[in-house]
Amino acid sequence: MSALIEFAIFPTDHGESKSAFVARVIKMIKESGVQYQFTPMGTILETETVAEGLEIVQKAYEILQIDCNRVYSTIKIDYRAGQSNRLEAKIKSVEEKL
Repeated sequence: MSALIEFAIFPTDHGESKSAFVARVIKMIKESGVQYQFTPMGTILETETVAEGLEIVQKAYEILQIDCNRVYSTIKIDYRAGQSNRLEAKIKSVEEKL
């Protein structure tokens, strides 16, 4: 099983630069041990289940809610049974066709 969860999360009540807040979330994701890919516009997680991925999203909210009064996020989920290592496999599949 594989759940790919792409999400972006940041406070809206702390100026223009969000990198310090995003860094706190990325540190938590890194420490969680799940496979992830950080991009300029969000982060993609690959977990066994949707619930596991959503737990990480919930932790991201908890981290930001410590000192943020307003937090914005977007989320996309792609679940596929019987598959794994899709973070790399999906990209490789397209590159093979180029």
